[in-house]
Amino acid sequence: MPELPEVEVVRRGLHEHVLGAAIESVQVLHPRAVRRHEPGPRDLALQLTGQTLVDVQRRGKYLWLVLEPADMALVVHLGMSGQMLVQPPSVADEKHLRIRAVLDNGADLRFVDQRTFGGWALAPLVEVDGDLLPVPVAHIARDPMDPRFDADAVVKVLRGKHTEIKRALLDQTVVSGVGNIYADESLWRAKLHGNRITDTLSRPKLKAVLAAAREVMGEALAQGGTSFDALYVNVNGESGYFDRSLDVYGQENRPCTRCGAAIRREKFMNRSSYSCPVCQPRPRARRP
Repeated sequence: MPELPEVEVVRRGLHEHVLGAAIESVQVLHPRAVRRHEPGPRDLALQLTGQTLVDVQRRGKYLWLVLEPADMALVVHLGMSGQMLVQPPSVADEKHLRIRAVLDNGADLRFVDQRTFGGWALAPLVEVDGDLLPVPVAHIARDPMDPRFDADAVVKVLRGKHTEIKRALLDQTVVSGVGNIYADESLWRAKLHGNRITDTLSRPKLKAVLAAAREVMGEALAQGGTSFDALYVNVNGESGYFDRSLDVYGQENRPCTRCGAAIRREKFMNRSSYSCPVCQPRPRARRP
């Protein structure tokens, strides 16, 4: 699933190519792509037609386009394989094209989704801590790339929990934008095993993890994000290449770039975790 850097790459592309454009028509080609919009495909198409795209925003892994004059948001769920592509109308339809919005700037805004886990939905905006957020995003915490991200406040929340640090990093109500890839990379940089318990970690250690998350996601963003296949692309269909710079994620049995030990893979929440057995020792089991 795309994480913060991949979603930010898409946001920047949309900001460059569709900002200020008006929607002339909308065609929903697969009903699952609008299943989160309860009134259905026809209502979404009718409400979007005539709206102008006045802003493109993101919080964590959540993306939305602000509409006028409706003063609403088009929330885009990328899911596992969703793509937002800006294409000339002359370009043939993609195999998994789900929604097409024709813009008055001569381009199509296309939502392509092979696995149909993503989609579009309209939502009202509400004010949360000084920001206007779509209702479905209102509960999501700030991410480490946010200028108003308060690391000390997040550390306080983490120290008030009794849970594994990796599980806490993946909790979007605590800190958003971090998924499986960047959690593993951040923990490797901070020299912490993902099973360490948050309320046993010092404030400096927790701040180091958050700083590492910001650092690694900033580096990934500079390289266009992490693209393991053709699914994670920008609005022009181009892939990022940060996967070539990953230190631990997906590197099972390869030497740790810091100490040379073989990277290990462990099961975690129906997925995989990667870590270095020397740099990131497992926590000792506590006696009952």
